[in-house]
Amino acid sequence: MNVETTLTRPQTPEHDDRHRAAGAGRAGHQRSRWWWLVARFSGALAVLAVGVIHLQQYFGPYSTIPKIGTLFLVNFGLATAIGLALLAPIEHLTGRAAGAAVVTLTLAGIALSAGSFVLLAISEQRPLFGFMEPGYDPAAIAASRTAEIAAVALLAASLIGRFARRRSARW
Repeated sequence: MNVETTLTRPQTPEHDDRHRAAGAGRAGHQRSRWWWLVARFSGALAVLAVGVIHLQQYFGPYSTIPKIGTLFLVNFGLATAIGLALLAPIEHLTGRAAGAAVVTLTLAGIALSAGSFVLLAISEQRPLFGFMEPGYDPAAIAASRTAEIAAVALLAASLIGRFARRRSARW
């Protein structure tokens, strides 16, 4: 018998049960970790879709509309930056500020998507920046709404999962 087998060998039946329970806890922890990452990455893809839809519509009928065309380009730029950042392994890039960076980017994605949804709804009912949505492309409007709702729901779920995981670990 050597030192390694002595240190790794269960000393008592209770120790063996505790070891198995700890392993099961880690497996459960890994499973709980995955779902919020999937929600974050799916939400990031939805944010990118919001931006792509706005860019596609900019090159359609919206490029000539003052302020609105510019806002469509800004939406694309922000959606691209936020979506790509959420897809990146920012936990490893930002060091100690990783949690705050993830939360900030997630909230930015939610704000951009929810803001786009609300501004579209307003522009369909009354003029916004001197423009009222005439419904040029109903399919793009439906796709935009779907992507915006998906982004908000998925990113919110990722935040809830991230904090629920931490809270349960403390108790």
